[in-house]
Amino acid sequence: MAVGTSTFSSRWVQPPGHVRDLSGGLPQGFRAAGVAAGIKPSGRPDVALLVSDPPHTTSAARFTRSATQAPPVLLSRERCRLDALRAVAVNAGNANCAVGDPGIEAAARMQAIGARLAGVDDAQCAVCSTGVIGVALDVDAVQRGLEAAAQRLADDGDEALAGAIRTTDAFEKHACMEVELPSGTVRLSAQAKGAGMIAPAFSATLLCFVQTDAALSPETADLLFGVCVKRSFDRITVDGQLSTNDTALLLCSGASGVRVESETEDELRFGEALDGLLRRLALLIVRDGEGARRVGRVVVHGGGGGMVEAAARAVADSPLVKTALYGGDPNWGRIVQAVGMALPDAAPLALDVDIEGVAVCRAGAAVAHDHVELARRVAREEVEYVVGLPGSGAETEVFFSDLGHEYVNVNAEYTT
Repeated sequence: MAVGTSTFSSRWVQPPGHVRDLSGGLPQGFRAAGVAAGIKPSGRPDVALLVSDPPHTTSAARFTRSATQAPPVLLSRERCRLDALRAVAVNAGNANCAVGDPGIEAAARMQAIGARLAGVDDAQCAVCSTGVIGVALDVDAVQRGLEAAAQRLADDGDEALAGAIRTTDAFEKHACMEVELPSGTVRLSAQAKGAGMIAPAFSATLLCFVQTDAALSPETADLLFGVCVKRSFDRITVDGQLSTNDTALLLCSGASGVRVESETEDELRFGEALDGLLRRLALLIVRDGEGARRVGRVVVHGGGGGMVEAAARAVADSPLVKTALYGGDPNWGRIVQAVGMALPDAAPLALDVDIEGVAVCRAGAAVAHDHVELARRVAREEVEYVVGLPGSGAETEVFFSDLGHEYVNVNAEYTT
């Protein structure tokens, strides 16, 4: 499902009325570039540098929850001023993970080089890597790449940045928009990568860099970014696998002169725009899904937040549900099985199941429905499943890709 960002559309993500899509470009105060440094065997771009020039830039960050976090994540969390980042040094093709002390040394060297080239303190330069685990990173190649990128930094470098962070991605994932606030007009842009090793716990092989020329306090930036990440990257899965390198960053240059104050209409509208942007990128990652044909959305409602969350994740990560989605097969018995496996202490469970608005199960028993019409509906590119559990008061959603032949091909040959 090769879908470009410019052609993105989904019934599940509707842009707010005060947002206008732009063709590209970074917000005021930002420059970026991406180059080929020879890390990827393909020879494609694999090193990038992002810089915010204004000295009072604020930022927010979120990272993987893995117990085997890669050195770039560890270094960024421990040595960076995460509320005042002004640069990002990034490479693709190698995760710089599980290689011992050389991994920490490589990440530290990347940080120092990136900071020097960006003209910022080391603590203001985050480091990101993505790619193969367990292979030493060629830092000399990264240095050459960063030095070349520094010579090409431009305010329209967002597409080059998006291209340089790809690994198994079938297409670049980036977006740029203009946001009308009561206090003035600001811009938002973002670049992301991710297609596999993706699960609903902000645990993808996922990198996402967001830029805005709005001025936000570190506290406001962290609050809005945290809420929006929970509604976007926390809500997607391709294969249920927790990555070692996930990093999402928000940098706010303030160069527009428009300040977003806490608990104002500006904050509300900016948050709506940021939410729409991240959910769009999250859906693009699921659409990529290493050979995916279709995207599914499972909504679970009922009593007990823990129950609905467990049920939703079980459905979204079920290889049986995912292969049925790939084949356009309305086999709702697989949904019943997945929910039952996730909630073994709830027996007998009187659940309801609807697929694309067609009721197929009520109180745990099949109900009559038009099989031909249902088969037609699940052949669409987006398929929605709704599961009702006993009780009320809780609801959650997870977006997921299907599972088909290409996913196996990509991951069976990833290092060979």
